[in-house]
Amino acid sequence: MSEVHDASQTVLIDDCWNRIGVRGDGSCPRLAGYIHCRNCPVHDAAAALVLDREHAVDSIGERQPLNSLADRTAREADTTSWLVFRIGEEWLGLPTAIFQQVAQLRPIHSLPHRRHRAVLGVVNIRGALLVCASLARLFGIASEFAQDGRRDAAQQVVDARDLGRLLVVEPAADSAPRSDFANPIVFPVDAVDGVHRFARADFQEVPATVASMSASHAIAVTAWKGVTVGLLDAAKLFETLNRSLT
Repeated sequence: MSEVHDASQTVLIDDCWNRIGVRGDGSCPRLAGYIHCRNCPVHDAAAALVLDREHAVDSIGERQPLNSLADRTAREADTTSWLVFRIGEEWLGLPTAIFQQVAQLRPIHSLPHRRHRAVLGVVNIRGALLVCASLARLFGIASEFAQDGRRDAAQQVVDARDLGRLLVVEPAADSAPRSDFANPIVFPVDAVDGVHRFARADFQEVPATVASMSASHAIAVTAWKGVTVGLLDAAKLFETLNRSLT
């Protein structure tokens, strides 16, 4: 436990990242999904608590104006959570609510007489055979995966966030009708950076000059780590996937 002090109280913070996270023994079960502690909401909550104390009291112990704290709190409250991933050269995001699992790559078994080229086949996820589709083919993006959905084994990967992954998604209860999908859908990506929160105030309109099909499925773009992330409309994506499967 770490202690955070301010002028009126002491707050205990469980610095689990130093015990079971990337700085500890790595035994935290959340690491399988979040990849790094900085992507975990537990880490975000602890960081927000520290920032609250630092901004609430300045170097001489005087309180900041209440309106500045209120503005920052309102901005942080108006954020949404997205899983950020890469396909080819494009960085994309989908709402975290639709994700069931981030899985390691595994064999994709082709389906005979498949009607749509975006359908790669089926893949075994926790004992269940799920349909695997290619967003790269759906959006016309040049991906690092071969035609069978597998990645080039000769490619050198240094950062774990650059490892290819299979993303398992299912419509959220308040989005597309679940009757469209009897089972979750899986799609491969070239890299997963993790879960991030973006402020709605930073959302920008999708540029009209973007020719990729992914632009037609995006609700906005936002700047992030020196690149532009296309934030996809989950309901529209599921609608398109549903058409490709029928």
